[in-house]
Amino acid sequence: MNQSILISGCSGGGKSALLAELRRRGQWTVAEPGRRVVAEEKTGTGAALPWVNLEAFAHRALKMAHEDLRTAARKIGFVFFDRGLIDAAVALQVAAGVDIHETLGPEKHYATDVFLAPPWPENFKQDEDRRHGFDQAVAEYERLAIALRELGYSITLLPKTSIKNRADFVLERLEGQSRI
Repeated sequence: MNQSILISGCSGGGKSALLAELRRRGQWTVAEPGRRVVAEEKTGTGAALPWVNLEAFAHRALKMAHEDLRTAARKIGFVFFDRGLIDAAVALQVAAGVDIHETLGPEKHYATDVFLAPPWPENFKQDEDRRHGFDQAVAEYERLAIALRELGYSITLLPKTSIKNRADFVLERLEGQSRI
């Protein structure tokens, strides 16, 4: 059996780097659905790129995140997700006004304790796939924090520290919880 651990939060907050470190340490990780959707769309029509059609992008990310959870269910131990269903549901709410409860239903898809990367301006970088600015990233972070609390998740903020120290923090916190 696994524990699905969601790592969400601000764009440019160091989530992907943290997941890479956890993977290097032998943990199961799942790459961000949004980045994978963008990569696929850039080789296709581009109709579901977030800056072209946020609603189509959110639907694609939701489908991918559901598939990720089904695949992860066969793993043993912790499975760390770089974003996931909740992030996509919040994007769909912004794009089309669809309530997150309607999109996600009553089921909790991840462990109750979610790790959230706070806004970190010194770490934020725009790139070809992250075209939004820091202000938009902070607004997204705030929407995610509200949604997570509304859905009954407990938020643990990731410290603004080195990737190694962040990974230590996450693993120590989870190991401490598993002993309780």
